[in-house]
Amino acid sequence: MHTKQEKMEAFGRLLDIMDALRERCPWNAEQTFESLRPMTEEEVYELADAVLKGDEKDVCKEIGDLLYHMVFYAKIGEEKGSFDIADCIGKICGKMVFRHPHVFRPDGSLVPEGEAPSAKEIADTWELVKAKEKDGNKTVMSGIPDAMPAVLKALSMQEKARGCGFDWEKPEDVWDKVEEELGEAREACGEKDMAHMQEEFGDLMFAVINATRLYGIDPEAALSGTCSKFRRRFTYLEENTLKKGIKLTDLTLAQMDAIWDEGKAKGL
Repeated sequence: MHTKQEKMEAFGRLLDIMDALRERCPWNAEQTFESLRPMTEEEVYELADAVLKGDEKDVCKEIGDLLYHMVFYAKIGEEKGSFDIADCIGKICGKMVFRHPHVFRPDGSLVPEGEAPSAKEIADTWELVKAKEKDGNKTVMSGIPDAMPAVLKALSMQEKARGCGFDWEKPEDVWDKVEEELGEAREACGEKDMAHMQEEFGDLMFAVINATRLYGIDPEAALSGTCSKFRRRFTYLEENTLKKGIKLTDLTLAQMDAIWDEGKAKGL
């Protein structure tokens, strides 16, 4: 591993490269906050994908790509005269010191070892500590972006509620809620009211995500794994039909199920 000095030098090199690219590369020079945003979202998903796959070499690469984007935004901010990378780093350092009074004193010095609360005590009061933060969010939920993917948004909302003490006492308590929402979704489907059906399916999915959280399961990873499994098995179905000149539409559901189960039996 590298020394702190080597890490500082590497970061300095990245800043120098960014300066040169903004000055000499036409493509880099014309980028804005708005043009970078969709590319940054893609980089975040690529990092998440590498983490899910357990590919540490790729995780390293994707962290670098994302760090480049952060430096890029800061460089544009500097050119506008709004802020620079030091301001960004200062903001996050100040925030972390404020949010961890069990680790840092207000002056930034360390709290003596042995005085810190338990991890559960920290988690249970996390959102309440954040609410006291200067220039922080006005409400607990206001910090959750509307554009955040729904599964992640639901999980984030539930975690923030837990941080204020609003949570199930025991994980198993959530199942009554899941069953209640399942029944309401079934009932809504019988009414044929699309708006009501959408609402009830949303409630059901929110309850299921709550259950995954309470049992320590990442709902995004769980659903992603199921999607990968479905892809493998459907690909097997295609390989045993389309590639043999047989149209899927010419098969009965029972015939497709038989091929599907065959793929499943092979561990796909």
